[in-house]
Amino acid sequence: MSKVEIIITTPAQALKDAASVWRRAEAGDQDIVPSIGFGSPSELFAAITDRRLELLRHVAGHEVLNIHQLAQVLGRDYKNVHTDVKALEELGLLERAEGKLVAPFDEIDIRVALREAA
Repeated sequence: MSKVEIIITTPAQALKDAASVWRRAEAGDQDIVPSIGFGSPSELFAAITDRRLELLRHVAGHEVLNIHQLAQVLGRDYKNVHTDVKALEELGLLERAEGKLVAPFDEIDIRVALREAA
Protein backbone atom coordinates (compact mmCIF):
# COMPACT_ATOMS: atom_id res chain seq x y z
CA MET A 1 0.00 0.00 0.00
CA SER A 2 1.45 3.37 -0.98
CA LYS A 3 0.95 6.28 1.35
CA VAL A 4 1.83 9.92 1.80
CA GLU A 5 2.23 11.73 5.11
CA ILE A 6 0.82 15.17 5.65
CA ILE A 7 2.70 16.89 8.43
CA ILE A 8 1.75 20.03 10.33
CA THR A 9 5.06 21.43 11.47
CA THR A 10 7.17 24.52 11.98
CA PRO A 11 9.51 25.82 9.27
CA ALA A 12 12.53 24.95 11.43
CA GLN A 13 11.35 21.38 11.93
CA ALA A 14 10.55 21.06 8.23
CA LEU A 15 14.18 21.92 7.43
CA LYS A 16 15.44 19.35 9.93
CA ASP A 17 13.11 16.71 8.47
CA ALA A 18 14.23 17.52 4.91
CA ALA A 19 17.89 17.19 5.89
CA SER A 20 17.17 13.85 7.55
CA VAL A 21 15.35 12.54 4.46
CA TRP A 22 18.23 13.73 2.25
CA ARG A 23 20.77 11.81 4.38
CA ARG A 24 18.60 8.69 4.33
CA ALA A 25 18.21 8.90 0.54
CA GLU A 26 21.95 9.33 0.05
CA ALA A 27 22.50 6.25 2.23
CA GLY A 28 20.22 4.25 -0.07
CA ASP A 29 17.19 4.00 2.22
CA GLN A 30 14.29 2.70 0.09
CA ASP A 31 11.62 3.09 2.81
CA ILE A 32 11.18 6.86 2.67
CA VAL A 33 7.53 7.89 2.83
CA PRO A 34 6.70 10.98 0.75
CA SER A 35 5.43 13.90 2.79
CA ILE A 36 3.70 17.24 2.38
CA GLY A 37 4.16 19.89 5.05
CA PHE A 38 1.79 22.58 6.25
CA GLY A 39 2.45 25.28 8.83
CA SER A 40 -0.93 25.03 10.52
CA PRO A 41 -4.16 23.04 10.54
CA SER A 42 -5.92 25.95 8.82
CA GLU A 43 -3.43 25.78 5.92
CA LEU A 44 -4.04 22.04 5.64
CA PHE A 45 -7.83 22.38 5.68
CA ALA A 46 -7.70 25.21 3.13
CA ALA A 47 -5.68 22.99 0.77
CA ILE A 48 -7.53 19.71 1.36
CA THR A 49 -11.19 20.57 1.75
CA ASP A 50 -14.03 18.10 2.24
CA ARG A 51 -14.86 18.39 -1.48
CA ARG A 52 -11.26 17.76 -2.51
CA LEU A 53 -11.07 14.73 -0.23
CA GLU A 54 -14.31 13.40 -1.76
CA LEU A 55 -12.79 13.94 -5.21
CA LEU A 56 -9.58 12.11 -4.21
CA ARG A 57 -11.54 9.17 -2.82
CA HIS A 58 -13.56 8.89 -6.01
CA VAL A 59 -10.49 8.97 -8.24
CA ALA A 60 -8.72 6.42 -6.03
CA GLY A 61 -11.63 4.00 -6.34
CA HIS A 62 -12.66 4.50 -9.96
CA GLU A 63 -11.20 4.92 -13.40
CA VAL A 64 -11.57 8.58 -14.29
CA LEU A 65 -10.75 9.71 -17.80
CA ASN A 66 -11.15 13.46 -17.46
CA ILE A 67 -12.36 16.38 -15.36
CA HIS A 68 -15.67 16.62 -17.23
CA GLN A 69 -16.57 13.02 -16.32
CA LEU A 70 -15.47 13.60 -12.75
CA ALA A 71 -17.66 16.70 -12.42
CA GLN A 72 -20.65 14.78 -13.80
CA VAL A 73 -20.21 11.83 -11.45
CA LEU A 74 -19.73 14.09 -8.41
CA GLY A 75 -22.63 16.36 -9.41
CA ARG A 76 -20.41 19.42 -9.26
CA ASP A 77 -19.64 22.39 -11.48
CA TYR A 78 -16.87 21.72 -14.02
CA LYS A 79 -14.96 24.92 -13.15
CA ASN A 80 -14.86 24.09 -9.43
CA VAL A 81 -13.75 20.50 -10.09
CA HIS A 82 -11.08 21.79 -12.48
CA THR A 83 -9.80 24.15 -9.76
CA ASP A 84 -9.75 21.31 -7.22
CA VAL A 85 -7.95 18.93 -9.59
CA LYS A 86 -5.26 21.54 -10.33
CA ALA A 87 -4.73 22.21 -6.61
CA LEU A 88 -4.45 18.48 -5.85
CA GLU A 89 -2.05 17.99 -8.76
CA GLU A 90 0.16 20.79 -7.39
CA LEU A 91 0.28 18.99 -4.04
CA GLY A 92 1.14 15.69 -5.77
CA LEU A 93 -2.06 14.02 -4.59
CA LEU A 94 -3.43 13.61 -8.14
CA GLU A 95 -1.60 12.76 -11.34
CA ARG A 96 -2.38 12.15 -14.98
CA ALA A 97 -1.33 8.84 -16.46
CA GLU A 98 -2.15 7.84 -20.03
CA GLY A 99 -4.78 10.58 -20.24
CA LYS A 100 -6.54 9.52 -17.02
CA LEU A 101 -6.67 11.08 -13.58
CA VAL A 102 -5.12 8.82 -10.93
CA ALA A 103 -4.50 9.02 -7.21
CA PRO A 104 -0.89 7.87 -6.72
CA PHE A 105 -1.44 6.98 -3.06
CA ASP A 106 -3.78 4.55 -1.33
CA GLU A 107 -3.58 6.27 2.02
CA ILE A 108 -2.99 9.72 3.53
CA ASP A 109 -1.63 9.88 7.08
CA ILE A 110 -1.87 13.20 8.90
CA ARG A 111 0.72 13.79 11.61
CA VAL A 112 0.88 16.67 14.05
CA ALA A 113 4.02 16.93 16.18
CA LEU A 114 3.47 18.37 19.64
CA ARG A 115 7.18 18.64 20.41
CA GLU A 116 10.11 19.28 18.11
CA ALA A 117 12.18 16.22 17.30
CA ALA A 118 15.67 16.15 18.73
